[in-house]
Amino acid sequence: MTTLLLMLYALCALSLGLYTAGQAILLWRYWRTRRARPYAPPLAELPTVAVQLPLYNEAHVAGRLIEAAAALDYPRDKLLIQVLDDSTDSTAQLVARKLAQLEEAGVRVQHLRRKERLGFKAGALAAGVGQCDSEVIAIFDADFVPAPDFLRRTLPHLMAQPDIGIVQSRWGHLNADENSLTRAQELSIDTHFVIEQTARNRSGWLIPFNGTGGVWRRSCIEAAGGWSADTLTEDLDLSYRAQMAGWRSVFLPEVEAPGEIPPQLAAYKLQQARWATGNTQCLLKLAPRLIAARLSPAQKIMAIQHLCQYLPQPLMLLMLLLTPPLLGAGALADLPLAPLGLLGLAPPLMYIASQMRLHRNRGALSRLTAFPALLFIGTGMSLSNSLAVLTALLGVKRGFRRTPKFKRDWRRSGYALTADISILFEFALLLYALWATALAWERQPELCVYLFIYALSFAAVIGLSLREAWLLWRARFSADRATLNLLRR
Repeated sequence: MTTLLLMLYALCALSLGLYTAGQAILLWRYWRTRRARPYAPPLAELPTVAVQLPLYNEAHVAGRLIEAAAALDYPRDKLLIQVLDDSTDSTAQLVARKLAQLEEAGVRVQHLRRKERLGFKAGALAAGVGQCDSEVIAIFDADFVPAPDFLRRTLPHLMAQPDIGIVQSRWGHLNADENSLTRAQELSIDTHFVIEQTARNRSGWLIPFNGTGGVWRRSCIEAAGGWSADTLTEDLDLSYRAQMAGWRSVFLPEVEAPGEIPPQLAAYKLQQARWATGNTQCLLKLAPRLIAARLSPAQKIMAIQHLCQYLPQPLMLLMLLLTPPLLGAGALADLPLAPLGLLGLAPPLMYIASQMRLHRNRGALSRLTAFPALLFIGTGMSLSNSLAVLTALLGVKRGFRRTPKFKRDWRRSGYALTADISILFEFALLLYALWATALAWERQPELCVYLFIYALSFAAVIGLSLREAWLLWRARFSADRATLNLLRR
């Protein structure tokens, strides 16, 4: 039994090493291509554009988004604003009033309401394409605020060559300094866009569309088979299908589309679990097609490496669970883990490079102070993300649960989420990690830091969850008391 467990542990370590080696390659390719700048000639003729705004119960941010879309610097006769509104709350009435004002001002608008929310966001996007004849589709999620010059800066790149089907911008952040959680997410998101997306695109590898802040050729969407709801990450699915069909994608790190970062841990966990499920669903769906596609070996390997991005978390969790029995048997002493530790330097170096690229010197250093929070929160969420990956691997279908957007104080929002039963299992993992640390202290002290990080991570996630529950209860209690005082008057 010990031999079997050791083989499983070594397989997990090897898999983590291979994935991290892919991250090191991305960092190297970024460094080699960091000075390249995409160029596109000015447009001789502007194409017609439909700006799609998919909404589902977004009362806090819907008005801001619609106003930003209406403020885009583009000829009114070539611009259509489509609000794809599946809302079941007051958002629908808010949107109707806002669009009526815009229509009176001469803006072309559509308010599309479906009887059933079939296909979730993918279904809404597909319905919008069917209700317009625009050459280009721009997509912005509810929490984004595109700059007026967004179309002017992206469309020349989209129309520069007939085989370019997608242009993706870099996400910015409207509330990065709200709390430690948003600062940690800022560091992670910046690294994905500045390092990973840049390296993949400039190396000629496949890149994902990130769901918002981008523009598509309508003909690309249609030729690739259209939006599909058989995964929870319809953006990743369609963008990979399009590129396998011969369309090219362009990433513009200089063009920023600012959006809101989840300021609440429960909302962030929900978002990451959905992405983990959808990403793994895309791995199962697209990996066989990637292997058979007319792509170079490097394109295939790096595409599959990207589709595996959530697998490290269940692997790390499994290694934690295997550590105490293997320590008890003395089986880990001779296992060569030093190369894994060396490769583990790649992600921190990516964080440093991304912040130096965006902020330089002191600004970069101040943002890098969020790294401990990112480490602890990311590791502490390994249980929820691992369960999400497992459900995808088992073929369990999960509904699309949107990430709530708040705009202001999440504590006073009806969209705020509460901690679920997973906190009990995270507490059990905290105790398990502490036991593993104590065991390592006696038998293999060099593993103590690694195991104690797990304990701190689960403690951090539990502590944040309990703090959020307290803040939410206090805010709602205060609101109820204020309402009661008004009624007494």
